[in-house]
Amino acid sequence: MQPSTYFQRQLAELASAERYLFSTSDLRGVLPSVSPASFKSILHRAVRDGVLVRVCRGLHLYPRVDYPKGLLLYHAASRLRAHQFNYLSLESVLSDAGLISQIPMQWVTLMSSGRTSTVSCGSFGTIEFVHTSQSAAILADELTYDSRCRLWRASTALAIRDMRNTRRSLDLLHMEPVS
Repeated sequence: MQPSTYFQRQLAELASAERYLFSTSDLRGVLPSVSPASFKSILHRAVRDGVLVRVCRGLHLYPRVDYPKGLLLYHAASRLRAHQFNYLSLESVLSDAGLISQIPMQWVTLMSSGRTSTVSCGSFGTIEFVHTSQSAAILADELTYDSRCRLWRASTALAIRDMRNTRRSLDLLHMEPVS
């Protein structure tokens, strides 16, 4: 069987509504014996043929499963920084709580123990990671795990503190939830 055919069949077996995002290293594990150049070519063809969709550098979507489209950016963020402490905060949390009336569509903001960066996910949106030196142990009482997003989520009080600590504009902040 051709490596590209094998690759596509394995993806179809591995993918599900829960497991639809694959890192390059995940995909490389499907074809460990092919050369790096051959793997790169197979991956390029899979994207070109619509078998995979490139979300951002190092992360691909298998679109042939019924995945939760509204949660893709959150799931991508959790995959991109899986080895660091991250939590939803800033404008994302405050918007969800109705405390900010305007937030850019398809934009997710997180605090991260990793470096500050903005990751473009093309037509899917943007993920913004803002560095924090605070530890999970210190913040534990103000974080809850959001299983839908697969990320920790700050309380509104922590999100407001994070806004102040990172010197982000508080101009759009409404102290009473919008009904």
